[in-house]
Parts: sequence; C-alpha cells; structure tokens
Amino acid sequence: MSSQSNRASASAVEARISPAGEIAEATAFADEPAERKPLSPLTKAEIRLIFYGLMLGGFLSAINQTIVATALPTIGRDLGDFSNLSWVILAYLLSSTVAAPLYGKLSDIHGRRAMMLTALGLFVAGSAASAMAPNMAMLIAARTLQGVGGGGITPLVQITIADMVTPRERGHYQAYMGIAWVAAGVLGPALGGAIADHLHWSAIFWVNVPLGLIAALLTSRAMQRLPRHERPHRLDIPGAALMTAAATALLLALTSGGTRVPWLSPTIFGLVGAAILLTLAFGVRLKRAPEPFLPLTVLTNPVMRVGTMATACGLGVMTGLMIYLPLYYQVVHALSATDAGLALIPVVIFTTPGSMLSGRAMMYLRHYKLSPYLGLGLTIAAIAALVWDPTMPLAGAIVAAGIIGFGVGTVFPIATVSIQNSVLRHEVGTATGAMNFFRALASALVVAVMGAIVLAGFGVTPERGGSGADLVAATAAAAGIDAAQVFRWVFVAALVVSLMALFAIIRLEERPLRGPATVTPPAG
Repeated sequence: MSSQSNRASASAVEARISPAGEIAEATAFADEPAERKPLSPLTKAEIRLIFYGLMLGGFLSAINQTIVATALPTIGRDLGDFSNLSWVILAYLLSSTVAAPLYGKLSDIHGRRAMMLTALGLFVAGSAASAMAPNMAMLIAARTLQGVGGGGITPLVQITIADMVTPRERGHYQAYMGIAWVAAGVLGPALGGAIADHLHWSAIFWVNVPLGLIAALLTSRAMQRLPRHERPHRLDIPGAALMTAAATALLLALTSGGTRVPWLSPTIFGLVGAAILLTLAFGVRLKRAPEPFLPLTVLTNPVMRVGTMATACGLGVMTGLMIYLPLYYQVVHALSATDAGLALIPVVIFTTPGSMLSGRAMMYLRHYKLSPYLGLGLTIAAIAALVWDPTMPLAGAIVAAGIIGFGVGTVFPIATVSIQNSVLRHEVGTATGAMNFFRALASALVVAVMGAIVLAGFGVTPERGGSGADLVAATAAAAGIDAAQVFRWVFVAALVVSLMALFAIIRLEERPLRGPATVTPPAG
C-alpha cells in the first residue's frame, strides 16, 4: 500500500509542471518522506569547495583525451607495438561514451556523491593500471577501465552543479567549468610530449592518481550536504546492455571506417547492421520495460530533443575541427606539427568567453537565447569565410578558428541548462547522462563525415591520436592534389552542422529559468 501511495505521490509531482515548464518546487517535496526533504541551502563556502573538486575532476577527464596523443610514438616504441597504438585513444573514447548515460541513471538511484566517488575511483584505478601495463593489450584494457571512470565525471559534474544552484545560476558555473577544459586542451599535448621526452611515459598516468584522490577528498565530505531528488528506481539492465552494445557497434564503425578498414568493407556493414538491429531491440525494450533505462518522458521531451541536437552539433563542429584543423594548417599552410598545434590554441581558449557570455545571459536576461544566436551567427560567418577562401592568409584562418570556438561555446550552457530545467528534479541525472551520450555519438558521426571527405580527397586519412599528417602531405604533393579544395569540403560539412545547431536553437523553447529572488531579469 505504501509503494502505491509513493507512486501516486510521484505522479502528482510530475503533474505539477506548468505550461511554461516550471516545476512547482514549493509543493514538489510536500509529499516526500521526511528523510527525502531538502537540506538547508548550501553555503557559499560549501559550494566553492564542491566546485573546486568538480573543476579538478573535469580537468582530469578532459586532459586524458589530449595528453596521451603526443606520447603515442614513445609508448608504441617502448611496448613494441605500433599496429594497435590507436586503440589507446579509442578504448578511452568508447568506454567513456557508453558509460555516460549509466552514471546519469545510477546517480538518480544512488545519489551524486556515491557515483562521483565511484567514477573517480575507477578513473584512478585505471590510471594506475595504465602506468603499470607491461604490454599493449594490458594498456588498452586499463584505458578502457579508465574511460569507464572518466566517462562518468563530465555528466556528474553537470548534474552536481544542477543540484547546487538554481537553473538561472547554472550557466555561470557551467561556463567557469570551461576553464578546466581550456587548460586541458592547451596543457595536455604539451605536457604529454614533455613527459614522453624527459620522463617515462607512465608518468602521464601516474599523475592522475594523486590528483584524482585530491578531487575525491575535496568533494566527498562537502557533497554529503547536497540536496537529494531521487525517487526509488530500478535499473533496466537488459535495456542498458542493448543500448551499450548498439553504441559500441556504431562507434567502432565510425572510428574504424576509412582508417583500419575501408568504409565499404563487410566489417563496416556488419557493425552498422548490428547497431541498427540492437537499436531496434532497444526501442522495443523501451516500450515494454516497466521502468525503461531511458524514460520515454525524457526521450519525448521536445526541449531534450532539440537541446541535445544543438549541443551535439556544436560539439561535432568543435571535435571535427580540433582533429582536422592541424592537418589543414600543415598541408595548406605548410606549418610544422608543433606550429599547427599552437595555431589550434585560439579555438580552445575562446570557447570559454563564449560560454561565459551565455552564463551571464541566463543570469540577467529573460530572452537568454540571444547569446547563442549571436555566437552561432559568428560561427557560421567564420566557417563560410573558410569555405569561400580556404587559402586565406594564415592569420585570417587562425582568427576565423578562434571565432568558431567563441561561437560554439555559447551553445553548451544554454542547451545543458535548458534540458535540466525542462525535466523533473529526479530525472536530471538521467537526462544529463543521455544528453552527453547522444552528443558524443553525433560528434563521432561528424568526425567520420569529415574523415570520409579527407579520405576521398587524398586517398588516406590520419587516425585519431595518430600523426598521419606527413603521409597526407606527401600523398597530396605526389599526386598534385589541391589540398585547399579538399578542405573546402571539410569546412562545408562544418557549415552544414553549424546551420543545424542554429536551427535547433531556434526551435528550443525558451522556458523561464528558476532562480534566486535577488536576480530579476529585465524584459530584454
């Protein structure tokens, strides 16, 4: 009888959502058991303590996607295996992508603190195992474990911020989290190269152990005071397994096509076919499961759909350009690998001011979508300039890349906070994890499209994490290929995806954001 009343209470809470999308928080917890009622508001000191731990965790997750790449040749030489070297990157990518929605759901069941400590623990264990790996197979397995932990850190950071502060304030904190990503993007490649040159490559992974422990200590005690919004849930294990298998098959196809195996090979057809069949089975499971892994109320939420599309397209543009702009600088502008990496810094750095602009807009403006309108307008103009003249002077190309980073940065806080603001409190973790999952898949698809363009133009394309630029340049020079014309089509692909992001932002419902009474947005 008590379980029926609890479900009725939850249904009543779900019904208390106004057409504007605001949850009636004053009554949302009226029917909660005493132990589930929110604690007293966090103090500013407690928020800062948790936030510093979150920033450190976010930095560790981000830097492990950049620090390893420059050390790959040294790792391959030391372990005597170059043929499987790219799997050091791909193992982390695959496991972190499929883990994201699992952490979102589990954090709605077991709480944010428990899952954050689990993620950091797995990340530290994977890092230590990577450092001690005696061969390539063990290193790939350890990187998989590291990715399972690292894949939970990013969504849990976003979810925890949602628990700490109101939607109107979240963009401000989300933007400051961008500092960690900027630092990782700038320091990662240089630090990885320096460690590989002057220390043993295992130091790349050993450094994560004390930093991960510090992040856990910073957040563990403070996160005990986080308000809890979960309801009793059951984890749909068959649904989670189907989704994980489908995503893994698709990611293997997208990351292997054109590099390790031809796009039109039986291997790629088999992987894509398996992904389609598993996705269909997952769809059937969603309709039949008593409590599906991804609730239909979340998947059918229009803000969830278009918000995920906006952030997925933005991340796709950023990821694709981060991978192929260095190749563009080397092949079209004849830069060295080092100089090409330095020329990429503005893309990373200017993402944070764009995110901060959106964070401020959400705090003070009622029509907060003005910031991504401006940002994506600048992004589209900059990419269009590269399409129009891919041989423009190097300074112009670098400025255009910086503008693209700034513009795309305005999308992420708006999309993330809008999605979190549109779902029930106890579904924030599930929605945030699903958003990170789908945008990772979409960005992999965009990168695959760009890679197919490079492959069609040059007859060869570098693998993720591999060098390959010298081979592409040599192929272009030997065959008399106009490299600028090849990259024109890469930029066309980025332009199309940017237009899709703008379309999604236009469609995104601009629901009122809950916030502190002291912040009253003007009518602008």
